[in-house]
Amino acid sequence: MTGMRKKPELLAPAGSLEVLRTAIRYGADAVYIGGEAFGLRAKAKNFSLEEMAEGIRFAHEQGKKVYVTANILAHNADLFGARRYFEELRTLGPDALIISDPGIFSIAKETLPDMELHVSTQANNTNYGTYRFWYELGAKRVVSARELSLEELKEIRQNIPNDMEMETFIHGAMCISYSGRCLLSNYFTGRDANQGACTHPCRWNYAVMEESRPGEYFPVYENERGTFLFNSKDLCMVEHIQELLSAGIDSFKIEGRMKTALYTAAVIRTYRKAIDDCLESEELYRSRMEWYKEEIGKCTTRPFTTGFFFGKPGADTQIYDSSTYRQEYIYLGTAGEVLAGGRFFLEQKNKFSVGETIEIMKPSGENVSALVEEISDLEGQKQESAPHARQKLSVKLSRLPEKYDILRKKGISA
Repeated sequence: MTGMRKKPELLAPAGSLEVLRTAIRYGADAVYIGGEAFGLRAKAKNFSLEEMAEGIRFAHEQGKKVYVTANILAHNADLFGARRYFEELRTLGPDALIISDPGIFSIAKETLPDMELHVSTQANNTNYGTYRFWYELGAKRVVSARELSLEELKEIRQNIPNDMEMETFIHGAMCISYSGRCLLSNYFTGRDANQGACTHPCRWNYAVMEESRPGEYFPVYENERGTFLFNSKDLCMVEHIQELLSAGIDSFKIEGRMKTALYTAAVIRTYRKAIDDCLESEELYRSRMEWYKEEIGKCTTRPFTTGFFFGKPGADTQIYDSSTYRQEYIYLGTAGEVLAGGRFFLEQKNKFSVGETIEIMKPSGENVSALVEEISDLEGQKQESAPHARQKLSVKLSRLPEKYDILRKKGISA
């Protein structure tokens, strides 16, 4: 393809060890995670240092990379703790740190001089001058702002050093505010989005109140649910892999460190297939388009948009009229160790019952239907259903899954 560079990295989010393993098994080249401090997803489960060490070990055994986020906009009180945190990370050996604050960047560079440093999208990276600024300070990679078009990304690529990397979000939630710099959460709830504690007030339902009529609320109806003026659809670029490849982007980034293993597996598997197919041949990629769209649609999502890639989006392409997620499939759990008698271990996530037909998601792209034949607790007591979340079970299906396969079933709306 004209203008195509090397095969891009597919970068996945992970909020837990379970999701990290899933992301790697389903096709991610690298995973970004947050520790218990200094990241922008304080409400995610995040990783203890012990879990981080285990995740990095697992990824490196598979020949994959792990990046650690430290992308808060720091206050004075954060600086000493950041230095100590980076010293703790030294022994774990992550492949890079993702940072947005110049003060934190300087501390990381001083504390971990051999560590690869990436500049977060929170730093509002909208032009090639900014890229070159960070490159001269020692950054290996910059994550572009979501507000850039493909043409702007191409221009950045043409005006930065060849050995500098450009990372771009291609799928996931969008933010109402410029590169995520939002004050709504802090204003309404006292929880600072730029300190990792966003409560997502942009997803709330609002009404209009006229100043001289206090207490009288006037909803701006778009449908029977009301209106959600600040909401954005979710970004999805699975139909535009050719354009992304031709832009010279080094890393295709998926948003969603608070998402489930099912979401991560479905999205990563789909983009893995789409990227590989497109690199093999554009005809192959186009021929499988309906499969990509169908699989992406099985995730729990909002409606989709292409964001700013093809110009500034209008209300009809970005704003949606309901905060309700679409949930096509329900996550049942990740298959554990295979036990005697064709059984396997499962920590159940949602209810399923004997006699139901469920689906085994394979990393290859195959979806295997299987009948639930038996469910037992770990003492061997049989049960007709598994209604209690996180119950540890022994399960027998008509088809035996492999360890780490994702199990799901169709939701009511599917």
